[in-house]
Amino acid sequence: MKTNRLCIYAKDISIITGKGIRTSQRLLREIKNKLNKQNHQFVSLKEFSDYTGIDFELVTKSCW
Repeated sequence: MKTNRLCIYAKDISIITGKGIRTSQRLLREIKNKLNKQNHQFVSLKEFSDYTGIDFELVTKSCW
């Protein structure tokens, strides 16, 4: 049974955007700040998709 993740990590962002890990970490932190999330809270795939304007289906296909 395949499980689907609900949250996105800096490594995933790096793969999707082609940017480095530090730039991806910065983008993830920027998204958290914009959404008023605390450091321990996760960013969902949908939130990432909405923020970046990348189609949700493309995001899910790129991660897995």
